[in-house]
Amino acid sequence: MPGLMDPIEVAGLHLRNRIVMPPMASGRAGPNGQANDDHVEYHRLRAAAGTGLVIVEHSYVLPVGRFSEGQLGVDRDDDIPGLARVATAIRAEGAVACLQLAHAGATGSPAVAGRRPVAPSAVPHPYGKGDVPDELSRDDIAETVRAFGDAAARAATAGFQAVEVHAAHGFLLCQFLSPLTNRRGDRFGGSEENRGRLHCEVLAEVRRRVGKDIAIFIRLGADDETTGGLTIDTTCRLAPRLVEAGADLLDVSGALQGARPAWHTGPGYFVKYATALRKAVRVPVIAVGGITEPAFADAVIREGRADLVGIGRAMLRDPDWSARAIRELKASERYRK
Repeated sequence: MPGLMDPIEVAGLHLRNRIVMPPMASGRAGPNGQANDDHVEYHRLRAAAGTGLVIVEHSYVLPVGRFSEGQLGVDRDDDIPGLARVATAIRAEGAVACLQLAHAGATGSPAVAGRRPVAPSAVPHPYGKGDVPDELSRDDIAETVRAFGDAAARAATAGFQAVEVHAAHGFLLCQFLSPLTNRRGDRFGGSEENRGRLHCEVLAEVRRRVGKDIAIFIRLGADDETTGGLTIDTTCRLAPRLVEAGADLLDVSGALQGARPAWHTGPGYFVKYATALRKAVRVPVIAVGGITEPAFADAVIREGRADLVGIGRAMLRDPDWSARAIRELKASERYRK
Protein backbone atom coordinates (compact mmCIF):
# COMPACT_ATOMS: atom_id res chain seq x y z
CA MET A 1 0.00 0.00 0.00
CA PRO A 2 1.19 3.58 -0.64
CA GLY A 3 2.03 5.86 2.25
CA LEU A 4 1.89 9.56 3.06
CA MET A 5 5.11 10.25 1.16
CA ASP A 6 4.02 8.63 -2.09
CA PRO A 7 2.77 10.77 -5.01
CA ILE A 8 -0.79 10.57 -6.30
CA GLU A 9 -2.60 11.67 -9.44
CA VAL A 10 -5.90 13.51 -8.91
CA ALA A 11 -7.91 14.43 -11.98
CA GLY A 12 -4.76 14.93 -14.04
CA LEU A 13 -2.90 16.79 -11.28
CA HIS A 14 0.34 15.35 -9.95
CA LEU A 15 0.70 15.69 -6.17
CA ARG A 16 4.22 15.05 -4.93
CA ASN A 17 2.88 13.48 -1.73
CA ARG A 18 -0.41 12.99 0.10
CA ILE A 19 -0.04 15.78 2.65
CA VAL A 20 -2.82 18.36 2.38
CA MET A 21 -3.06 21.79 3.92
CA PRO A 22 -6.82 22.13 4.41
CA PRO A 23 -8.57 25.49 4.15
CA MET A 24 -8.08 27.33 7.44
CA ALA A 25 -9.42 30.83 7.90
CA SER A 26 -6.59 33.27 8.56
CA GLY A 27 -8.67 36.43 9.02
CA ARG A 28 -6.09 38.40 7.05
CA ALA A 29 -8.30 40.02 4.41
CA GLY A 30 -9.34 43.65 4.58
CA PRO A 31 -12.91 45.00 4.42
CA ASN A 32 -13.11 44.27 0.68
CA GLY A 33 -12.12 40.61 1.10
CA GLN A 34 -9.08 40.85 -1.16
CA ALA A 35 -5.89 38.85 -0.71
CA ASN A 36 -2.74 40.64 0.37
CA ASP A 37 0.94 40.03 1.16
CA ASP A 38 0.03 38.17 4.36
CA HIS A 39 -2.03 35.62 2.42
CA VAL A 40 0.77 35.09 -0.06
CA GLU A 41 3.39 34.40 2.61
CA TYR A 42 1.03 32.38 4.85
CA HIS A 43 0.30 29.88 2.09
CA ARG A 44 3.76 30.01 0.50
CA LEU A 45 5.49 28.95 3.70
CA ARG A 46 3.38 25.81 4.02
CA ALA A 47 3.81 24.94 0.35
CA ALA A 48 7.57 25.46 0.64
CA ALA A 49 7.73 22.94 3.49
CA GLY A 50 6.87 20.20 0.99
CA THR A 51 3.08 20.00 1.23
CA GLY A 52 1.51 18.25 -1.77
CA LEU A 53 -1.81 20.12 -1.93
CA VAL A 54 -2.62 23.55 -0.49
CA ILE A 55 -6.32 24.45 -0.26
CA VAL A 56 -6.69 28.18 0.27
CA GLU A 57 -9.16 29.23 2.95
CA HIS A 58 -12.90 29.60 2.42
CA SER A 59 -13.72 32.48 0.07
CA TYR A 60 -17.24 33.83 -0.11
CA VAL A 61 -19.05 33.67 -3.45
CA LEU A 62 -21.72 36.25 -2.51
CA PRO A 63 -21.68 39.06 0.06
CA VAL A 64 -24.73 37.56 1.80
CA GLY A 65 -22.71 34.37 2.27
CA ARG A 66 -19.81 36.08 4.01
CA PHE A 67 -18.93 34.44 7.31
CA SER A 68 -16.78 37.00 9.07
CA GLU A 69 -14.52 40.02 8.95
CA GLY A 70 -11.17 39.20 7.40
CA GLN A 71 -12.58 36.48 5.16
CA LEU A 72 -11.33 36.23 1.58
CA GLY A 73 -13.79 36.99 -1.20
CA VAL A 74 -14.07 35.63 -4.73
CA ASP A 75 -17.32 37.40 -5.61
CA ARG A 76 -15.82 40.13 -7.84
CA ASP A 77 -13.38 40.28 -10.71
CA ASP A 78 -11.36 42.76 -8.62
CA ASP A 79 -10.44 39.82 -6.38
CA ILE A 80 -8.55 38.01 -9.15
CA PRO A 81 -5.16 39.83 -9.02
CA GLY A 82 -4.67 39.20 -5.30
CA LEU A 83 -5.75 35.59 -5.55
CA ALA A 84 -3.43 35.13 -8.53
CA ARG A 85 -0.48 36.13 -6.35
CA VAL A 86 -1.45 33.47 -3.80
CA ALA A 87 -1.87 30.76 -6.46
CA THR A 88 1.44 31.69 -8.09
CA ALA A 89 3.30 31.51 -4.77
CA ILE A 90 1.91 28.06 -3.97
CA ARG A 91 2.68 26.66 -7.40
CA ALA A 92 6.20 28.13 -7.39
CA GLU A 93 6.96 26.04 -4.30
CA GLY A 94 5.88 22.82 -6.01
CA ALA A 95 2.46 22.33 -4.43
CA VAL A 96 -0.90 22.11 -6.18
CA ALA A 97 -3.03 25.22 -5.56
CA CYS A 98 -6.76 24.95 -4.81
CA LEU A 99 -9.25 27.63 -3.74
CA GLN A 100 -12.24 26.81 -1.55
CA LEU A 101 -15.54 28.44 -2.55
CA ALA A 102 -17.98 29.08 0.28
CA HIS A 103 -21.40 30.40 1.28
CA ALA A 104 -22.00 30.55 5.03
CA GLY A 105 -25.78 30.46 4.88
CA ALA A 106 -27.32 30.68 8.36
CA THR A 107 -23.87 30.95 9.97
CA GLY A 108 -23.17 34.21 8.15
CA SER A 109 -22.59 37.46 9.98
CA PRO A 110 -25.23 40.22 9.70
CA ALA A 111 -22.57 42.71 10.75
CA VAL A 112 -20.40 42.01 7.69
CA ALA A 113 -23.14 41.02 5.21
CA GLY A 114 -25.36 43.98 6.06
CA ARG A 115 -28.48 41.84 6.34
CA ARG A 116 -29.95 38.80 8.05
CA PRO A 117 -28.37 35.50 6.96
CA VAL A 118 -30.12 33.21 4.50
CA ALA A 119 -30.68 29.46 4.70
CA PRO A 120 -32.73 26.60 3.22
CA SER A 121 -35.46 27.23 5.81
CA ALA A 122 -36.31 29.86 8.41
CA VAL A 123 -35.11 27.74 11.34
CA PRO A 124 -32.19 28.41 13.70
CA HIS A 125 -28.93 26.61 13.10
CA PRO A 126 -28.52 24.04 15.94
CA TYR A 127 -24.92 25.12 16.48
CA GLY A 128 -25.46 28.78 15.65
CA LYS A 129 -26.37 31.82 17.72
CA GLY A 130 -30.10 31.13 17.76
CA ASP A 131 -30.93 33.65 15.03
CA VAL A 132 -33.67 32.78 12.55
CA PRO A 133 -32.39 33.21 8.96
CA ASP A 134 -34.41 34.18 5.91
CA GLU A 135 -35.51 31.28 3.71
CA LEU A 136 -33.97 31.31 0.25
CA SER A 137 -36.40 31.66 -2.65
CA ARG A 138 -36.05 29.61 -5.81
CA ASP A 139 -34.56 32.69 -7.51
CA ASP A 140 -32.09 33.05 -4.63
CA ILE A 141 -31.04 29.44 -5.09
CA ALA A 142 -30.49 29.96 -8.81
CA GLU A 143 -28.39 33.04 -8.03
CA THR A 144 -26.32 31.02 -5.57
CA VAL A 145 -25.64 28.32 -8.15
CA ARG A 146 -24.50 30.96 -10.65
CA ALA A 147 -22.33 32.61 -7.99
CA PHE A 148 -20.43 29.37 -7.34
CA GLY A 149 -19.86 29.04 -11.08
CA ASP A 150 -18.69 32.66 -11.40
CA ALA A 151 -16.34 32.20 -8.44
CA ALA A 152 -14.86 29.03 -9.93
CA ALA A 153 -14.21 30.84 -13.20
CA ARG A 154 -12.39 33.60 -11.30
CA ALA A 155 -10.29 31.00 -9.47
CA ALA A 156 -9.31 29.43 -12.78
CA THR A 157 -8.37 32.84 -14.18
CA ALA A 158 -6.25 33.45 -11.08
CA GLY A 159 -4.25 30.31 -11.79
CA PHE A 160 -5.66 27.83 -9.29
CA GLN A 161 -5.45 24.25 -10.51
CA ALA A 162 -8.48 23.14 -8.52
CA VAL A 163 -11.48 24.54 -6.68
CA GLU A 164 -13.24 23.09 -3.66
CA VAL A 165 -16.96 23.56 -3.01
CA HIS A 166 -17.54 24.00 0.72
CA ALA A 167 -20.37 21.70 1.82
CA ALA A 168 -19.28 21.05 5.41
CA HIS A 169 -19.00 22.68 8.86
CA GLY A 170 -22.60 23.88 8.93
CA PHE A 171 -22.28 26.16 5.89
CA LEU A 172 -25.08 26.62 3.34
CA LEU A 173 -24.82 23.39 1.33
CA CYS A 174 -24.41 21.46 4.57
CA GLN A 175 -27.62 23.10 5.80
CA PHE A 176 -29.47 21.95 2.69
CA LEU A 177 -28.44 18.32 3.24
CA SER A 178 -29.39 18.10 6.91
CA PRO A 179 -33.02 17.42 7.88
CA LEU A 180 -32.43 19.59 10.95
CA THR A 181 -32.03 22.75 8.89
CA ASN A 182 -33.86 21.91 5.66
CA ARG A 183 -37.65 21.91 6.10
CA ARG A 184 -38.46 22.88 2.51
CA GLY A 185 -41.39 21.38 0.62
CA ASP A 186 -40.07 21.96 -2.92
CA ARG A 187 -37.55 20.11 -5.08
CA PHE A 188 -34.72 21.17 -2.75
CA GLY A 189 -36.23 19.68 0.41
CA GLY A 190 -37.88 16.62 1.89
CA SER A 191 -36.28 13.48 0.49
CA GLU A 192 -32.58 12.64 0.60
CA GLU A 193 -32.45 13.12 -3.16
CA ASN A 194 -33.97 16.59 -2.94
CA ARG A 195 -31.81 17.72 -0.02
CA GLY A 196 -28.69 16.84 -2.01
CA ARG A 197 -29.89 18.51 -5.19
CA LEU A 198 -28.16 21.84 -4.57
CA HIS A 199 -24.81 20.07 -4.14
CA CYS A 200 -25.24 18.46 -7.55
CA GLU A 201 -26.42 21.63 -9.27
CA VAL A 202 -23.49 23.64 -7.87
CA LEU A 203 -20.97 20.99 -8.95
CA ALA A 204 -22.50 20.77 -12.42
CA GLU A 205 -22.41 24.56 -12.82
CA VAL A 206 -18.81 24.74 -11.64
CA ARG A 207 -17.86 22.02 -14.13
CA ARG A 208 -19.69 23.85 -16.91
CA ARG A 209 -17.81 27.06 -16.15
CA VAL A 210 -14.28 25.64 -15.78
CA GLY A 211 -14.41 22.69 -18.16
CA LYS A 212 -12.09 19.71 -17.79
CA ASP A 213 -8.90 21.66 -17.15
CA ILE A 214 -9.67 22.43 -13.49
CA ALA A 215 -10.12 19.74 -10.83
CA ILE A 216 -13.24 20.03 -8.68
CA PHE A 217 -13.22 18.95 -5.04
CA ILE A 218 -16.02 19.05 -2.50
CA ARG A 219 -15.54 19.38 1.25
CA LEU A 220 -18.33 17.18 2.44
CA GLY A 221 -19.94 17.25 5.87
CA ALA A 222 -20.41 13.53 6.46
CA ASP A 223 -22.48 13.26 9.64
CA ASP A 224 -24.13 15.80 11.96
CA GLU A 225 -23.45 13.58 15.00
CA THR A 226 -26.71 15.04 16.28
CA THR A 227 -30.04 13.32 16.96
CA GLY A 228 -32.34 13.65 13.96
CA GLY A 229 -29.59 15.00 11.74
CA LEU A 230 -27.61 13.86 8.74
CA THR A 231 -25.99 10.43 8.99
CA ILE A 232 -23.07 8.87 7.18
CA ASP A 233 -25.43 6.38 5.53
CA THR A 234 -27.25 9.21 3.76
CA THR A 235 -23.96 10.83 2.74
CA CYS A 236 -22.66 7.55 1.30
CA ARG A 237 -25.79 7.28 -0.84
CA LEU A 238 -25.29 10.86 -2.04
CA ALA A 239 -21.59 10.51 -2.83
CA PRO A 240 -21.90 8.74 -6.23
CA ARG A 241 -24.27 11.50 -7.37
CA LEU A 242 -21.66 14.09 -6.45
CA VAL A 243 -19.04 12.32 -8.53
CA GLU A 244 -21.44 12.07 -11.46
CA ALA A 245 -22.14 15.81 -11.13
CA GLY A 246 -18.45 16.67 -11.38
CA ALA A 247 -16.58 16.00 -8.12
CA ASP A 248 -13.05 14.65 -8.66
CA LEU A 249 -12.28 14.27 -4.94
CA LEU A 250 -14.13 14.17 -1.60
CA ASP A 251 -12.63 16.10 1.33
CA VAL A 252 -14.47 14.56 4.27
CA SER A 253 -15.12 16.49 7.48
CA GLY A 254 -17.81 17.38 10.01
CA ALA A 255 -21.27 18.62 9.12
CA LEU A 256 -23.52 20.88 11.20
CA GLN A 257 -21.41 20.29 14.32
CA GLY A 258 -18.42 21.95 12.68
CA ALA A 259 -14.76 21.12 12.20
CA ARG A 260 -13.83 20.42 15.81
CA PRO A 261 -16.74 19.61 18.11
CA ALA A 262 -15.92 19.61 21.81
CA TRP A 263 -16.73 15.93 22.25
CA HIS A 264 -13.83 14.85 20.00
CA THR A 265 -10.41 14.85 21.60
CA GLY A 266 -8.37 12.05 20.01
CA PRO A 267 -6.60 12.02 16.64
CA GLY A 268 -8.41 11.18 13.42
CA TYR A 269 -11.95 11.66 14.68
CA PHE A 270 -13.44 12.07 11.18
CA VAL A 271 -11.31 9.37 9.52
CA LYS A 272 -14.03 6.74 9.88
CA TYR A 273 -16.31 8.83 7.67
CA ALA A 274 -13.62 9.17 5.00
CA THR A 275 -13.17 5.40 5.07
CA ALA A 276 -16.89 4.81 4.62
CA LEU A 277 -17.11 7.25 1.72
CA ARG A 278 -13.99 5.80 0.08
CA LYS A 279 -15.94 2.57 -0.27
CA ALA A 280 -18.84 4.40 -1.92
CA VAL A 281 -16.91 6.16 -4.71
CA ARG A 282 -13.95 5.67 -7.02
CA VAL A 283 -12.35 9.07 -6.57
CA PRO A 284 -9.69 10.01 -3.98
CA VAL A 285 -10.78 10.88 -0.46
CA ILE A 286 -9.12 13.19 2.08
CA ALA A 287 -9.31 12.35 5.79
CA VAL A 288 -9.09 15.03 8.49
CA GLY A 289 -9.79 15.52 12.16
CA GLY A 290 -7.16 16.31 14.79
CA ILE A 291 -4.31 14.58 12.95
CA THR A 292 -0.99 15.90 14.23
CA GLU A 293 1.62 13.13 14.02
CA PRO A 294 3.30 12.02 10.77
CA ALA A 295 3.24 8.33 11.74
CA PHE A 296 -0.51 8.42 12.34
CA ALA A 297 -1.12 10.22 9.04
CA ASP A 298 1.05 7.69 7.23
CA ALA A 299 -0.85 4.79 8.82
CA VAL A 300 -4.20 6.21 7.63
CA ILE A 301 -2.93 5.97 4.05
CA ARG A 302 -1.16 2.62 4.41
CA GLU A 303 -4.20 1.00 6.00
CA GLY A 304 -6.41 2.09 3.09
CA ARG A 305 -8.58 4.35 5.22
CA ALA A 306 -8.10 7.38 2.94
CA ASP A 307 -6.03 8.51 -0.03
CA LEU A 308 -4.76 11.82 1.38
CA VAL A 309 -4.59 13.39 4.84
CA GLY A 310 -5.37 16.98 5.81
CA ILE A 311 -3.22 18.50 8.56
CA GLY A 312 -5.05 21.55 9.88
CA ARG A 313 -4.25 23.06 13.25
CA ALA A 314 -0.89 21.33 13.49
CA MET A 315 0.16 23.02 10.26
CA LEU A 316 -1.36 26.28 11.44
CA ARG A 317 0.90 26.15 14.50
CA ASP A 318 3.94 24.91 12.58
CA PRO A 319 4.38 26.04 8.95
CA ASP A 320 7.21 23.48 8.61
CA TRP A 321 5.04 20.51 9.62
CA SER A 322 5.36 18.88 6.19
CA ALA A 323 9.16 19.18 6.21
CA ARG A 324 9.32 17.60 9.65
CA ALA A 325 6.99 14.81 8.57
CA ILE A 326 9.09 14.10 5.50
CA ARG A 327 12.26 13.91 7.59
CA GLU A 328 10.69 11.62 10.17
CA LEU A 329 9.12 9.28 7.65
CA LYS A 330 12.26 9.07 5.52
CA ALA A 331 14.15 8.04 8.63
CA SER A 332 11.63 5.32 9.48
CA GLU A 333 12.19 1.68 8.62
CA ARG A 334 9.33 1.40 6.15
CA TYR A 335 10.79 4.15 3.94
CA ARG A 336 14.37 2.87 4.11
CA LYS A 337 13.39 -0.43 2.51
